[in-house]
Amino acid sequence: MAILKEKVLEIHHWTEKTFSFKTTRDRAFRFKNGEFAMIGLEIDGRPLLRAYSVVSPNHEDHLEFLSIKVPNGPLTSKLQHIKLNDEILVNSKPTGTLVCDYLLPGRNLFLFSTGTGLAPFMSIIRDPETYEKFDEVLLFQTCRFNNELEYGKSIVRLVERDDMLSQFVSNKLRFIPTATREKSEFSGRVTDWLKTDKFLQVTGRDLNSVEDRVMICGSMEMLNDFKNICLQKGLKEGSNSAPADFVIEKAFVD
Repeated sequence: MAILKEKVLEIHHWTEKTFSFKTTRDRAFRFKNGEFAMIGLEIDGRPLLRAYSVVSPNHEDHLEFLSIKVPNGPLTSKLQHIKLNDEILVNSKPTGTLVCDYLLPGRNLFLFSTGTGLAPFMSIIRDPETYEKFDEVLLFQTCRFNNELEYGKSIVRLVERDDMLSQFVSNKLRFIPTATREKSEFSGRVTDWLKTDKFLQVTGRDLNSVEDRVMICGSMEMLNDFKNICLQKGLKEGSNSAPADFVIEKAFVD
């Protein structure tokens, strides 16, 4: 295990609370789409690292990450001020449970996220193998305000316009962004939808253990809500050692 040093290539501040950035990628850094790495900065001569999903797919020659801004956060209070050519530390050993290989074969893949929990799914929807394994991929992101959904929308547009990826996607990808505090095309919490007939109205189907596979990433409360719903609907939780119907990522929960 080693700490790699990468240079910042690009930075985009999406809202007052979120930003994304791209860095160089060491040829030795290998990961599965959906995994996270410990990344950070050198502070007072010591590495300060936190778990961040790799947003960019593993076939890209750069790395991309999505971050929140926490004013008093030990890392994010400094990370949000990075500039071009600054140095980012990246642990060389990625890991995580949000990997398609950790799910049993199925027909539909549901990706449920809140806020920056969207990050691991950005690499998954840009992986051609995802569309070879599933007939339809439904990506959900729930945020408070509409502007917090712009990053996800931008990546989905890139997928749809990409000459190579668009051939694989071919109407298989649906992005359903929902806001809870503003009016939008879709409003409310998806967990509430699943407890009523709203989910069926929007997607045309309900979750079932025969056809559907699920990945979940967000706050602890959100993870627990979705996990309970999945269990109630007969889906079984999987892991890297025992693939099943749904997987969740707890690495980002304090």
